Amino acid sequence: MNKQIFGFSRLALLGLAVTASTLTVHAQQVPAKKKILADMELANNYFMQKWPDAGAPVTVKNAQGVPVTRSSELWTRAVYYEGLMALYQVDPQKKFVDYAIDWSEKHKWSPRGAVDTKNADNQCCGQTYIDLYNLDPKPERIENIKKCMDLVIASEKNSDWTWVDAIQMGMPIFAKLGVIYKDNPQYFEKMYAMYNHTKTIEGGGLYNTTEHLWWRDKDFVPPYKEPNGANCYWSRGNGWVYAALVRVLSIIPKNAPHRAEYLQTYLEMTKAIAPLQRTDGYWNVSLKDSTHFGGKELTGTALFVYGMAWGINNGVIEKKTYQPIIVKAWNAMAKYSLHPEGFLGYVQGTGKEPKDSQPVTYTHIPDFEDYGLGCYLLAGSELSKLSKK
Repeated sequence: MNKQIFGFSRLALLGLAVTASTLTVHAQQVPAKKKILADMELANNYFMQKWPDAGAPVTVKNAQGVPVTRSSELWTRAVYYEGLMALYQVDPQKKFVDYAIDWSEKHKWSPRGAVDTKNADNQCCGQTYIDLYNLDPKPERIENIKKCMDLVIASEKNSDWTWVDAIQMGMPIFAKLGVIYKDNPQYFEKMYAMYNHTKTIEGGGLYNTTEHLWWRDKDFVPPYKEPNGANCYWSRGNGWVYAALVRVLSIIPKNAPHRAEYLQTYLEMTKAIAPLQRTDGYWNVSLKDSTHFGGKELTGTALFVYGMAWGINNGVIEKKTYQPIIVKAWNAMAKYSLHPEGFLGYVQGTGKEPKDSQPVTYTHIPDFEDYGLGCYLLAGSELSKLSKK
């Protein structure tokens, strides 16, 4: 490892090393890449066969039990395609990119709703549109999402991301556009301004600079407490931010503005997340309260695996410390979540806190199956790069 990595000294990085006795983990070998890819393809084939029409609308029941139909460029499906494009990078099968193109074309390469939407959930689909543009730069693939984000830049408002999930939905789009249109620094600057508002201003700042975890939104900032008296840090909410930081750091150039801060927050979060892993390999839906719907949960777990695997692959966290953690988590998901036919169990449905969409079980089908798979594919794709077999 170099003495200087992204501006951080080796000593600072070693400070992230959490002792094995603290983490109570045992060294485990990374599964063979062939096995990781086979598990991902099993889960992905199950989904593609269930949804042969990539543009088909999705009908679910709302909290009152009333069926609601939504178009399939919504955020849950967009997260799936993030994972699918990651899978394509490590296993470039034509059917994967064809499925993504079909979905994009059926939604006319546009954000959900109007092009002037300010809702990051509606913009998230643009991440895949841009990825497909980078594979084949046809102007129509990027035109509408660029127009949408340019309207966000034109606004003086930086407070649209009032919930931490939005950081993952919207932030990588700015990063991708900033690389393509490198003569326009506003993509990187607006990205930071909106991120910084969520981090330090919204609700007094949604990032706890002491515990290095994020409140999902201002509703959970103290005095709100979990039943055991701890702060409420929702697993998937923290996973969204962790994944966003990784995605942005993997996109922007090494000399990009604010990169050092993104990396510092990533390192702080890594150190905070690691010791909270359960003995079975998962993380609880409530990171600091194992009694509040304590049980297995895939989405937060997968996003943490994704983030830590990226850190190891890029030499910014210690392999000997963090590889056992992510291998244990991946093996747990393969053993307890992945069904023989490819369905993924222990996926918490949509919501914003530990109690939502409970119970989370092996057989329970969440309201949307797509984003859980997306998180799983992100994790496996990054983990597979660590495999030497």
